[in-house]
Amino acid sequence: MTTHAGAAGLSHVQCLPTDEPLANAWRQAADGIRARLAPWPSSATSPDWRLHASTPEAATQGDVVWLPLVPEHGLGTMASVKVEAWRASGAVVLCTGATAQGHVQDTLYTSDGVYRVTGVDDPSFFPAFAAFLDCGFEPHDALVLARAWRTDGSHARKGDEGDADTLGAWPTRLETFPTVLGQVPSPGRFPECPARLGLYPVLPDADWCERMAELQVGTVQLRIKDPAHPRLRSEIERTVAAGRRVTRDSAWFINDHWREAAQAGAYGVHLGQEDMAALSADEVAALHASGMRLGISTHGYYEMLAAHHFRPSYLAVGAVFPTTTKVIATAPQGLAKLARYVKLIAPHYPLVAIGGIDATNLSQVLATGVGSAAVVRAVTEASDVAGAVKGMQQAFARRA
Repeated sequence: MTTHAGAAGLSHVQCLPTDEPLANAWRQAADGIRARLAPWPSSATSPDWRLHASTPEAATQGDVVWLPLVPEHGLGTMASVKVEAWRASGAVVLCTGATAQGHVQDTLYTSDGVYRVTGVDDPSFFPAFAAFLDCGFEPHDALVLARAWRTDGSHARKGDEGDADTLGAWPTRLETFPTVLGQVPSPGRFPECPARLGLYPVLPDADWCERMAELQVGTVQLRIKDPAHPRLRSEIERTVAAGRRVTRDSAWFINDHWREAAQAGAYGVHLGQEDMAALSADEVAALHASGMRLGISTHGYYEMLAAHHFRPSYLAVGAVFPTTTKVIATAPQGLAKLARYVKLIAPHYPLVAIGGIDATNLSQVLATGVGSAAVVRAVTEASDVAGAVKGMQQAFARRA
């Protein structure tokens, strides 16, 4: 077991009532798990949580209520009404029911969504949930991390748990993580792309993409968000043609417009989490049948698992740093989270870091082991575009 001398216990989570034996047992176990996760960057902005060992009469923002014995047929009418009332008041409600062969199904209700997963039960699940909440993770990400946790330590790849300076006992084996429910069927794995996509400019028009072809940039994305853009098809066709002029490791993607990209014979497409979730089973099957590579945006562990369901060609994760180029509901991920994402995802998919990355912080990003970094302003606002691209490519070469 990896522990860290002097590591503090929970600082953002209370287990209530304090005189309840179950709450004290949760607290002691969560303190131990939290210590095994250290070192972890503390944040004064992390929310505070109150986990209830006894069902409260009322619950509001900051309260977490766990109903661990939900019948197979679901909550009754009165219980459902109470859950919705708690949720409307800002509380988080977790309902868990047993399925078969030691598996459980969790439904997490928050003010901004409902999240459903199924996974293996473990006696340390709820203390682990408390520990990951204490680390500042959103409840749905804390849920999947806690379901991945194993009392016997099998959630960490061999050798990882001993790396006290970087990972502690962090979950890094994708096999132990739960499955996200409620998605359309996956038609199978999408075609592979290079394992390390390198520098990945995300650009607003074909003119910019053609400049990247002149510089022989291997990975590029055309990102036009307006579906009513008057020259959308032309912009995509020009970008696809430009990508074919790159003579080595060309992996060029079109953002969002997968039908137009398929018609133009694009190498690949990139879809956001919401865009992927909006596709019907037939549309996902048609996208797969096109033969294009698929990249999917993610903003944390739960969304990574949702994307993993479709076996894409790569995953993108962000925003690593604050960014002005896109409105993102989630807080910046930071380097500590990115390093853990790399350990979990890189053995299975190429991983692309995105958000606020430029020449000044690229070396820090690459130090996490990630094989690709998407950039926007670092190219489009550079006074010397060719020089900026060359300098960032050299940073990747030094890590090769």
